[in-house]
Amino acid sequence: MKDVDSTIIGRVELVDFIDGDVFGLHAKIDTGAYRSSIWATNIYEKDGILHFALLGPKSPNYSGEEIQTKEYKVVEVENSFGHKQDRYSVFLRVRIKGKLIKSNFTLANRELKTYSALIGRKMLRKRFVVDVATGEPLPDEELNGDNNL
Repeated sequence: MKDVDSTIIGRVELVDFIDGDVFGLHAKIDTGAYRSSIWATNIYEKDGILHFALLGPKSPNYSGEEIQTKEYKVVEVENSFGHKQDRYSVFLRVRIKGKLIKSNFTLANRELKTYSALIGRKMLRKRFVVDVATGEPLPDEELNGDNNL
């Protein structure tokens, strides 16, 4: 594995989103996803500025802090079922396993998902090695997993 950092992360990690004052959020590490994504609410554009908040009021990690940025674009995202959707894409500063990274995230409604944030290959590449046997999964997610028979 040439040019790859040896920092090992698990299938779920605690992530801090510096922008938005969100700390200790369980994020799913998804090597099948190209882009990273985070649950965002109160999204609107005004005078060339994108406004949004990370997460939503139902999340215990929700700070309610509004983030504003002029650096954004709309990208087409395709899920594993082939459904395409346009989403806003922004850069956010995140800390994972002690590394501070500025990376691209799409803003999505992840309210009904087990994990409010998903970390994709674009952010993982040359920074982390994923070991699916480790990490910080939520207890409920563990209960829904496969059992050895």
